[in-house]
Amino acid sequence: MMLLNDDLGVRTIVHGGELAWVPSPSKGVDRRMLFRIGEEKARATSIVRYAARSRFPHHMHPGGEEFLVLEGTFQDETGDFPAGAYVRNPPGSGHAPRSEPGCTIFVKLWQFRDDDRERIVRQPGEGRPVALGGGAGSSVTLFESPHETVTLEEWRPGVLIERANPRGLELLVLSGTFSDGQEALQRWSWLRLPAGQGLRVRAGSEGARVWLKSAPLLHERACPLGQAGAANHSV
Repeated sequence: MMLLNDDLGVRTIVHGGELAWVPSPSKGVDRRMLFRIGEEKARATSIVRYAARSRFPHHMHPGGEEFLVLEGTFQDETGDFPAGAYVRNPPGSGHAPRSEPGCTIFVKLWQFRDDDRERIVRQPGEGRPVALGGGAGSSVTLFESPHETVTLEEWRPGVLIERANPRGLELLVLSGTFSDGQEALQRWSWLRLPAGQGLRVRAGSEGARVWLKSAPLLHERACPLGQAGAANHSV
């Protein structure tokens, strides 16, 4: 079993833009692994790149799939999802992903609660706008439930961002930079903080755009990885 950044009790930073691409089981689909417990069936957080005209075989997602399109256009039987699109495919769903022009996505697998059954699609620009206040910029809520909140946030240049963290926080830098006082994070850097470790960062000179999730790093009712009939492909 592969274990990568599996200790959810420690602060974790991975500079995803600097990692080597690792081939997946499908030709033309490569990945940069950020978090993984398992082999091809895995709880996984990754940056995945589809070459032009590449595809992945039809497969099921017994543990759910959540992704944000970073570049290009992701496609499957349900439509086209350009850069900025956010999709939640709930446990029990399946598809045959592909990309004619090529694309890069940020994807989380097998991390849904077992009672999370709603499919969510947010095309670029969709979501509920929320003002952050204090000169910090703006936020768009992509998904919200009693258990987690997912947002896209714009942080203005040089602004100090402070955030309580009662549940757990996970961030991916989409553009710009910020620093937590220990490291500078740039495009595709990934930060994970366990509950109780507050966020205190300062945006860089060009500001920052981030994807942010407030949620337990592993839900109490997370879909069990070893459930029967759960064979699938994972990126």
